[in-house]
Amino acid sequence: MKEEEEEGLVVHGMQEGGEEAKMELPVEEIIEGYVGSFGFSQLLHVFLVSLAWIFDSQNTLVTIFSDAQPTWRCTGASSSCSHGSSMCELEPGAWEWVGGKASSTISEWGLICDHKFRAGIPASLFFIGSLFGSAVHGRLADAFLGRKKTVLLSCLLTSITAFLTSFSPNIWVYALLRFSNGFARSGIGICCLVLSTEVVGREWRGQVGQYGFFFFTAGFLSLPLMAYPTRTSWRKIYMVLAVLPLLYSVLILPFVSESPRWLAIRGRTKEAMEVLNKLARLNGRKLPKNLTILSPSTAKTNDTETTTESLWSKRWATKRVITIMFTGFGIGFVYYGVQLNVENLNFNLYFTVALNALMEIPAVFLGSVLLGFTDRRILISISAYITGISCIICIFFSRKNGEGKVQSKGSWSQLTAEAIGFMGASTAFDVLYIYCVELFPTNVRNFAVSMLRQALMLGAAIAPVLVVLGRLSPSISFLIFGALAIFSGFLVLLLPETRNAPLYETLEHQEKEEKLSSVSDPEIELGNW
Repeated sequence: MKEEEEEGLVVHGMQEGGEEAKMELPVEEIIEGYVGSFGFSQLLHVFLVSLAWIFDSQNTLVTIFSDAQPTWRCTGASSSCSHGSSMCELEPGAWEWVGGKASSTISEWGLICDHKFRAGIPASLFFIGSLFGSAVHGRLADAFLGRKKTVLLSCLLTSITAFLTSFSPNIWVYALLRFSNGFARSGIGICCLVLSTEVVGREWRGQVGQYGFFFFTAGFLSLPLMAYPTRTSWRKIYMVLAVLPLLYSVLILPFVSESPRWLAIRGRTKEAMEVLNKLARLNGRKLPKNLTILSPSTAKTNDTETTTESLWSKRWATKRVITIMFTGFGIGFVYYGVQLNVENLNFNLYFTVALNALMEIPAVFLGSVLLGFTDRRILISISAYITGISCIICIFFSRKNGEGKVQSKGSWSQLTAEAIGFMGASTAFDVLYIYCVELFPTNVRNFAVSMLRQALMLGAAIAPVLVVLGRLSPSISFLIFGALAIFSGFLVLLLPETRNAPLYETLEHQEKEEKLSSVSDPEIELGNW
């Protein structure tokens, strides 16, 4: 039967006089059959795109150092000052910050004692800004600017807001600028992920999506190296961070191609073919002259049709995005909460941040390997369960001091359990993005990923509050971390599996194909979900 279909295609592809007829194929089939599923061109493309994850990570996690509470010491001006004293009980002048007032926002603006809860406001507002920014950038990338131009806009705004942050005169302006920085950087991650995965074949989507997280980890690892030389002035680290996205926008991004899938879905098939020809040439291949792109149905509709209306118009798509957002909320809460909580451990801050960053390396590596032969749902679920169990185990390593107060600092056993939990959260976090990319078609994919990003950022925005609560009751914070992780691991099992499934172009096309798949395989019920 297959041979008969191939013969029919050859005969049908010939016009009278022996001339080849136009051969129309969707972008998916052109990449798989002619460009190559994954060659040198895609490797170079993914590398250049993924570099942006470095400063996305740096701008996200910089507050671990800039907003950390520095150490203090007695000045000798008061006999009542001792190692066990509380700075809040001492007279002014009896103690001083070891690194000077400019070493941290907390020391410069006195965010201690009665004002200590103000210290968590900038971090929360950063993630709230990311929440709103994800929706805006997702819409821009799908309906107006495309993936590449949205990354450019996001990088430029990230550079500007980071630079302005270094001149903050007080905590309130600083918090507002952190909100702006979060809004600006939110377009980098989602667009880079989609831009990377939309140029490769289906068997490489999972691995390619994971590559970006290696660069996110590289950015995380670079933070202690950047923070240590600037430890006497928190403003200097923001100045350094502002340079990187600007250089990327000028020197790297011009060599990145727009997604051919997005160009095709917008009806710009000529530009899409130019991108595909460029990719094919770098792979040592040549596309047939009679090959053209089969225009998706949405390309024929009005360009002003909104992406949100398309996504919410299908019940199965709505159920999917709501379910994955609830899953993302729990995973984002734990993933960012554990990272921000490192300052509450009685270890060197640079060491604990580096340890957490190093734990992301096996997490990304394992995720990349397991994605090749493991179902996405199972991988996310197991990783979330490991995180939840590890967080609950941390409760048993909380100790009480002589005064009866709960103390969870200085325990290597707890640090180990937290590190394992963070590795599980990192794996679930990374794979969840890949899974979301595969759950939705091209015309709403960036918006769907942005919705997931909003849920992750909402969880991250609340996490600093739990970190503050953890200083008073570590058991409660670890219990909440663990419960949310386990709940997320259960929730993701309600979604359909996407391993080896094609990337569809429109909601209508996906619904039709998935219903056909569910008929041939009763375990697949994608059309309903």
